[in-house]
Amino acid sequence: MRAVFVMIKCDLGKAYQVADEAVESIEEISEIYSTSGQYDLLAKFYLEDGVDTGRFITEKVQTLPGVKDTFTLITFNAFVGAAR
Repeated sequence: MRAVFVMIKCDLGKAYQVADEAVESIEEISEIYSTSGQYDLLAKFYLEDGVDTGRFITEKVQTLPGVKDTFTLITFNAFVGAAR
């Protein structure tokens, strides 16, 4: 499995509805956060090896009602330290 992060820009006033719909309808979602700045939400997905990332984003994320734009970050390695 690999982690993919997607920044999501929503229609005005729709961020909470988009987040709720993402959690309800996309089983690959791990976490979703509200953010400030250019994008409204940051979502983390875990995709199985062999899953077409572009197809996943365009068919499952960009088609959510209220989504205006997305910016996808592909990850390479996870660095995990001890809790401090």
